[in-house]
Amino acid sequence: MNGTQRSVTVIGLGPMGRAMVGALLDRGYEVTVWNRTASRADALVARGAILAPSVEKALGANELVILSLTDYDAMYAVLEPAEAALAGRVLVNLSSDTPAKAREAARWVAERGAVQLTGGVTTPPSGIGQAESATFYSGPREVFEKHRPVLAVITGGTDYRGEDPGAAALFYQIGMVMFWTSMLSYWQAVALADANGLTASDILPHAIDTMNSLPGFLSFYAERVDAGVHAGDVDRLAMGMASVEHVLHTNADAGVDTALPAAIVDLFRRGMAAGHAADSFSSLLELMKKEKAGA
Repeated sequence: MNGTQRSVTVIGLGPMGRAMVGALLDRGYEVTVWNRTASRADALVARGAILAPSVEKALGANELVILSLTDYDAMYAVLEPAEAALAGRVLVNLSSDTPAKAREAARWVAERGAVQLTGGVTTPPSGIGQAESATFYSGPREVFEKHRPVLAVITGGTDYRGEDPGAAALFYQIGMVMFWTSMLSYWQAVALADANGLTASDILPHAIDTMNSLPGFLSFYAERVDAGVHAGDVDRLAMGMASVEHVLHTNADAGVDTALPAAIVDLFRRGMAAGHAADSFSSLLELMKKEKAGA
């Protein structure tokens, strides 16, 4: 085994994995790679990467092993046949999945004599290797600190979130909740614009201005919701109810799909039915929260 800090294994050569290998090679690291479809490594091998003939050989090449797979089910599919080679390895699992599965995998890895660092990469492949990009990490701190220099090559930001192996996955999924719903709202806006003879480029400045206004709202509400304050002193759910219905009707009149605005209207109506008409629309948060035991 090559245990130097200038040597690392990467398993999984999708767009993200290939970008990671490229960044590591650019920084002078010796990189051993493995992928189920070996031809995906051709360009990387031409640049100096070492193609392992098997998962066992890939694991045996280095202490530090970076996993860039679709999800944790893919991890088990790849590693279970080679689990005898896991002992003594540090697995940096950058595969996307749930916090619960990250914790379960960390236990599975530990039972086989290895250690897992969970990672949540917050940038697309084009951002790999960039100083301004970032990844959440969680797991044993001393292991994270030991390998931080390598991790900082992948993304300049290495945001450690504690010992809980599920923490990095949680922060990643929190970001994804906001990303996917925000982008869907943009597609809805583009569809509405298109139905009215406007292009995405036509509404782009307005869309950007709207998105840029959101940080102020996030900051304003954070302290209030943490304190459980939903007073309708600056907004009221009933006012919001009228607005979201206008949004729904505007989309319906234009003949575009209304599934997304209808779901929003449904949530507002539930809030109204729960007696929050005079409260802030942040009171909808209480409908979304996990029910407390015994409540």
